[in-house]
Amino acid sequence: MKNLLIGVATFLRREEGVTAIEYGLIAALIALAIIAAVTLVGTNLDLLFDRIAACLTTTGCPAAT
Repeated sequence: MKNLLIGVATFLRREEGVTAIEYGLIAALIALAIIAAVTLVGTNLDLLFDRIAACLTTTGCPAAT
């Protein structure tokens, strides 16, 4: 049991683990930013295609927004 506690204490004192956690957090934030950007672009692109389809199927196009 004493060896386990010493091992855990040694692990917590190491700085490599902190650096890995920081890189993991940065990667997660970048992934969230990419997901948000792709979602926004996808929504805007969907609206654009709907507007184009409306222009092709009707005699008048909706006003540009």
